[in-house]
Amino acid sequence: MSESENNVETETFRRLERLRDLRIEHRDLDDVINRLQMDLYVNEVQLRRLKKRKLLLKDQIARLESQLIPDLNA
Repeated sequence: MSESENNVETETFRRLERLRDLRIEHRDLDDVINRLQMDLYVNEVQLRRLKKRKLLLKDQIARLESQLIPDLNA
């Protein structure tokens, strides 16, 4: 295996690990948001911040997923 192929595999592995971590954080945020929404005395500012963070994570996940899909024109 050439050094170039090894670097590509290492980078792919890093992206997969990052994707896994982002998905876990996204799922955890979803649970926290759902619990907070059930609270009668919810802090709306905190809830909005968590929802914004969740959307940012969703965008990062989508970007990483698209990077992992092989280019069909290649």
